[in-house]
Amino acid sequence: MRFITALLCLLLPTLSAFAVSLPPVIGNHMVLQCDLPIPIWGWGEKGEKITVSFAGQSKSATVGKNGKWMLKLDKLKANAKPSNLTVKGNNEIKLENILIGEVWICSGQSNMEWKVAQCANAKEEIATANHSGIRLFDVPGHTVHPLPQDKGKGEWKVCSPSTISNFSATGYYFGRRLHQELNIPIGLVGSNWGGTRIEPWTTLDGFKSVPELSEQAKNVSAYTKDTKVRGSTPSAIYNSMVHPLTPFALRGAIWYQGESNGNESITYYQKKHALVKGWRKAFQNPSLGFYWVQLCNFKQPGTTPGGGDGWAKIREAQTQALDLKHTGMAVIIDLADAHNPNDIHPKNKQDVGGRLAQWALHQTYDKKNMVPSGPLYSGYKIKGNQIHLSFKNVGKGLMVGKKEKLEPTKEIKGGTLKHFSIAGADKKWYWADAKIIGNQVVLTSKEVTAPVAARYAFTMNPADANLYNKEGLPAGPFRTDDW
Repeated sequence: MRFITALLCLLLPTLSAFAVSLPPVIGNHMVLQCDLPIPIWGWGEKGEKITVSFAGQSKSATVGKNGKWMLKLDKLKANAKPSNLTVKGNNEIKLENILIGEVWICSGQSNMEWKVAQCANAKEEIATANHSGIRLFDVPGHTVHPLPQDKGKGEWKVCSPSTISNFSATGYYFGRRLHQELNIPIGLVGSNWGGTRIEPWTTLDGFKSVPELSEQAKNVSAYTKDTKVRGSTPSAIYNSMVHPLTPFALRGAIWYQGESNGNESITYYQKKHALVKGWRKAFQNPSLGFYWVQLCNFKQPGTTPGGGDGWAKIREAQTQALDLKHTGMAVIIDLADAHNPNDIHPKNKQDVGGRLAQWALHQTYDKKNMVPSGPLYSGYKIKGNQIHLSFKNVGKGLMVGKKEKLEPTKEIKGGTLKHFSIAGADKKWYWADAKIIGNQVVLTSKEVTAPVAARYAFTMNPADANLYNKEGLPAGPFRTDDW
């Protein structure tokens, strides 16, 4: 009897090694992406037949020599009724309480990581977070690896007052608005790390896709399992905190990062291209929606008309990256706390998430009657001593506005536009007299009789910038020159 017991003890580890297993992102309470093929994958014994049954479908795959298997379920319509999914091989796994809806990854540095419990109106927001149709998956910890990893950590949770407090506030408010307006389940996957640059989140393929980043691609290509990496090492965070999620079917990503790359300009534009292209390939979705947050106003208000200081140029790079298809940008230069401008973590994440959702609703979910953002500069004409500025996303019209905390933006009737500047050929900047005329802003200045260029809110903290559309969304900073 002792011999048999000892033999079983020796065999059990071997048998369990061949048990069918799944990545954590495929688990109880998850949301599966609607209207796209749904990859289901995992590990098992070489040659083992795996069958997945869900929503009337039954699909099979065979475990390969590397111990991995994957199959794809056919497209499914959104469904808020919980269902079970079964995986059968040498053993059986039954996953429960699964919904079909829209899935988004929420990533970036500390302003994305900032929890609901740390942000404005936290007590009330947590108390009312009873949303069984919203599911949360948070990648735990801060980890790195030199090579892409298959197995990660985390678990899906149903959104409730007991589960929401430590989740990304921006991610939650984004998902909550989608859930309320689309009336379908929403899955939110949080993977974020405060203080990080964009490079460690970028894939090798992403670096390869941008010629100007060939040196980074060369360096990442040379990594081995013994390469020493840190939180600042290119691709190292992606390898450990995002790659284990791939190729889980997603509709899109929201991204709040840039502070740690804040001294850059065109190089950040190149890196944003690499990030987006790399993730789209990794998640096997070339149309993956990608919406980011432009950096907020920060530090003491800018007082010089030329500006150009601090984050002015990285905000410009973030705007330029909108040349990527299926992307959008939430402008938030009006959301910092006026009484604490040195706080790099503005507490109003409700408007941040809401403005990201505005883009997604307009572009990804085809609500074309909804303006996606505030006015974005589109061109100018010089007429005598005037510069006429044109904008897209004007919506119902331009206005002078004022935003305070969580309150809706108020129109200031008869108000004066601020933070526009104007320059002549001598490149000397002066504050401009700015007037809304129709859907344009017209600039003049007594000091500049022959203007050639204009700027708006082009400074680290354009605290008094106040151009909005009548939907209450702020205009993005810009310059017409490249001096």
